[in-house]
Amino acid sequence: MIQKSNIPKFESEAAEAEWWDLHREETAQWMEEAADRGQTTTLSDVLHRARERAGATPTVSIRIDPDDIARARSLAAKKGLRYQTYLKTLLHEALLREERAK
Repeated sequence: MIQKSNIPKFESEAAEAEWWDLHREETAQWMEEAADRGQTTTLSDVLHRARERAGATPTVSIRIDPDDIARARSLAAKKGLRYQTYLKTLLHEALLREERAK
């Protein structure tokens, strides 16, 4: 059976899709067992939590070089993310690294 820790990092969406397709039967069993343990969630649950959090964060405006925005858009698209989400993730990760460095 596939363990979560055995799922590789993927170079592209195509590589990820191929891996999941090749492991379809194993992952179906994995998902069924997770559901039996109550360790899954539904899309409606995820969306509900996102709506609850939506008002919790303030909106901030910053000036970003247009070339950096273009790079962020490109990299985010490769990951299947909106560029704003990608930038927030990068900022969050950078802040964590800075805190750990001290």
